[in-house]
Amino acid sequence: MAGGWRALLRAARRYPWPTNVLLYAALFSAGDALQQRLRGGPADWQQTRRVATVAVTFHANFNYVWLRVLERALPGRAPRAVLAKVLCDQAIGGPVAVSAFYAGMSILQEKDDIFLDLKQKFWDTYKSGLMYWPFVQLTNFSLVPTHWRTAYTGLCGFLWATFLCFSQQSGDGTFKSAFTFLHVKEAGAVERPPEK
Repeated sequence: MAGGWRALLRAARRYPWPTNVLLYAALFSAGDALQQRLRGGPADWQQTRRVATVAVTFHANFNYVWLRVLERALPGRAPRAVLAKVLCDQAIGGPVAVSAFYAGMSILQEKDDIFLDLKQKFWDTYKSGLMYWPFVQLTNFSLVPTHWRTAYTGLCGFLWATFLCFSQQSGDGTFKSAFTFLHVKEAGAVERPPEK
């Protein structure tokens, strides 16, 4: 295990882009798999492949380049620079990422109106993201080395992807819909009589 970790560290330093992109995509895809498991239905690996495709072709690469652009434009870990990066990330990066996810998934699902989910869920999803991502990026920009930032975003994106995939499949883009679903599911499990 220690040898694998050292190899990953070497790969991240030697090949930061592909290492970060693959880690991000794997974690984002795992978020979809977890969301499916929580919903209780059978695994839909085709759906997970679509999520992985969006993650590899856009999200991971966008995050890798975007985080580097932010670091070059606003270098350092001083509080003012960190807060400026978080603000830019939420004002520009967040809307781009949410839009790309909903539109990309709709394209891969061959929906007639590829912008329908985006139109219906963008604002609620963006507002939900504002309750999560500023805290993630505050930690990212102040504590995480530059060559690990995309992977760290992917790690935190695992939870976000779980929520985002739920919202895309059956939610409305709000944390409330996700928590309501989990609460109802939990209540149903408690009320179910034991099998004989």
